[in-house]
Amino acid sequence: MSIQNPILPGFNPDPSIVRVGEDYYIATSTFEWFPGVHIHHSRDLSNWELVGRPLDRASQLDMIGNPDSGGIWAPCLSYCDGLFYLIYTDVKQWNNTRYKVTHNYLVTAPSVTGPWSEPTYLDSSGFDASLFHDDDGRKWYLSMIWDHRVDRNQFSGTLLQEFDPISGKLVGERKEIFKGTDLKLTEGPHLYKKDGWYYLLVAEGGTGYEHAVTIARSKTIDGPYEVDPFNPFISSRYDEDAPLQKAGHASLVETQFGTWYAVHLCGRPLHEKRCVLGRETAIQKFEWNDEGWPRLVQGGRVPAVEVDNSEFQPTSEPASRSAKIDFDTTELDIHFQSLRRPISAEWLSLEARPSWLRLYGEEPTTSNFRQSLLARRVQAFNTQTTTCVDFNPSSFKQMAGLVAYYDTKNHYYLRISHDEKLGRHLGIIRTDAGETGDIPEFETPLPAEGPVHLSVSINEEQLQFSYSLDGKDWREIGSSFDSTILSDDYFTLGFTGAFVGIAAQDLTGQRFHADFDSFEYLER
Repeated sequence: MSIQNPILPGFNPDPSIVRVGEDYYIATSTFEWFPGVHIHHSRDLSNWELVGRPLDRASQLDMIGNPDSGGIWAPCLSYCDGLFYLIYTDVKQWNNTRYKVTHNYLVTAPSVTGPWSEPTYLDSSGFDASLFHDDDGRKWYLSMIWDHRVDRNQFSGTLLQEFDPISGKLVGERKEIFKGTDLKLTEGPHLYKKDGWYYLLVAEGGTGYEHAVTIARSKTIDGPYEVDPFNPFISSRYDEDAPLQKAGHASLVETQFGTWYAVHLCGRPLHEKRCVLGRETAIQKFEWNDEGWPRLVQGGRVPAVEVDNSEFQPTSEPASRSAKIDFDTTELDIHFQSLRRPISAEWLSLEARPSWLRLYGEEPTTSNFRQSLLARRVQAFNTQTTTCVDFNPSSFKQMAGLVAYYDTKNHYYLRISHDEKLGRHLGIIRTDAGETGDIPEFETPLPAEGPVHLSVSINEEQLQFSYSLDGKDWREIGSSFDSTILSDDYFTLGFTGAFVGIAAQDLTGQRFHADFDSFEYLER
């Protein structure tokens, strides 16, 4: 039996893994997408299922106004004494300034499916915080330290402070225990204890093509920490042809069989080194050498695509991610997310029109506040997404349709609207590097009323919209667009990935609605 990487394809970065008995859980970052944090479950490390989204209400996570790629950074999931602990950072400000506004919180639950507690505020010293449960019963909080001063290293080190679970507060002296290595940009700290050593695992090199996993150790929790002489432990930075690039930001787990694995983020670039699927999660098997340092079983530092896990028995067949959703139930599919705010009856209804989903139009696709947009990750290089929308606008300020989305500055939108001359019509809005606008030559008249079927096909670097009035006779609309603008590596630094979804806007403020009959996502 073997594992094929990535184990969590599509936008699933910054993995934090924990084992509870024979069950494995991975928490990943969700940034501005709501609910916050994704938790996947597996019993064989090969097949993973999305089972939890802990931060599902505004009292836990209020991201209204958060910038693109703000929100949830690098959660840490741990388990101790019958309780799951989840630490997360809510990033309110991070780009175009020396200052970062990074608030760190803790929630707990008896199960990954909840109920999750209200958050406990910890601090705002930096981001990528984590929690270590020592074998003497004490708990220790770690995070990177952000230094905004002009003449200093902004990634200035790793913070350690004790956490008191009774008071819910950080207590005692705050110490800087590790400055990092020459790889720089030290972040994402996690602590482990083995054979009397404390092992400190950090990400370095930045979350791009120089990314790496560094490991250091000490006999005492507060250091000094010596760095592995073979460092970095995992990295693709020395092999530009490696299928899994950007390898870094790792987390370790020991199996019930005594074997060890590391999960880490990675990217699979297309042309111009753009990763349309975002930063994904992969897994590597490793062993401890005679000197007590971890080494990948395949040798070297470069992550493998195929990983042996023959100690496990397969527990399930790989599940298909392709699905057609008819909106005929009272609950949404778990893969749907919204931007920055909870999915609620304030802007979405599964009851207003039976077997249809209704979106009440609000702000434009460039808004950081209250969009009526529902989407899911793109998790394969070749996909087709289709929806059917019933929408009869009376103003050019009213729009609804199908969106291929990265963030407010990079997306494509196939939308129905109204024009004084064309009447009800179909057109495309292109938002590229922050420049947004309709493409007049692609505007297509529609019948005055009736449902319209919309489709978007993404085939590696190419994206093509189509439409149909009957769901059978399909016509392409617009040219083939560049899908790679929906990536971290285009225009400006970002941390998410491509989504496909449905949206509605009413810029008059009257919240005119659009009804969607279905949503089908197919991987090819």
